[in-house]
Amino acid sequence: MINLKLNNNKPLKILALGAHCDDIEIGCGGTIAKLLEQDPDAEVHWIVFSSNTEREKEALSSANAYLSAHSNCNIEINNFRNGFFPYVATDIKEYFEKIKSRVDPDVIFTHFLEDRHQDHRTIAQLTWNTFRNHLILQYEIAKYDGDLVTPNFYSDLDDSQVTSKVSRLLQHFKSQTDKHWFTEDLFKSLMRVRGIECASECGFAEGFHVRKAIF
Repeated sequence: MINLKLNNNKPLKILALGAHCDDIEIGCGGTIAKLLEQDPDAEVHWIVFSSNTEREKEALSSANAYLSAHSNCNIEINNFRNGFFPYVATDIKEYFEKIKSRVDPDVIFTHFLEDRHQDHRTIAQLTWNTFRNHLILQYEIAKYDGDLVTPNFYSDLDDSQVTSKVSRLLQHFKSQTDKHWFTEDLFKSLMRVRGIECASECGFAEGFHVRKAIF
């Protein structure tokens, strides 16, 4: 079970990074909801790197659904060119430096370093390059590339967290619902598999990769 409460009982500081507008929700939406239930005073920085006009509206709607009840939150939606992150990495790195100058998080959610999507991988690499002494949880996203690897860190989720995560994805990201993979059964099935792997009491979990952690 995940139960992060650091900094001598001060509110938890969360930094959630997503290359695209639905990545955070797919990869760690249930866990973020769980952490906010545990710590309603948590400070959350929710940053998306690529969007367009339609996707930005969807991303803001979704992020607000997670964070509207929490006062200490910041949402940033950027428009770095989708699919070209390795080729504009200098600009994205500059943006990471700005993030580092104003956020010192207790936990960072980012993409998996071995993700085969070039945008995801670039964000993961720059996360590790920028934040050298932080707890980083790398989330996973099922995709055509078939790059899923067994996680080494799990966050078990209850039925309400699973249902809320999936319903929010389908509700807020209408532009994606014509994609063959953007389905309720896909999102639930991966959480079900991870739930089996960690013997979750409710049968569901999100999986993460932890490269280095010190407690």
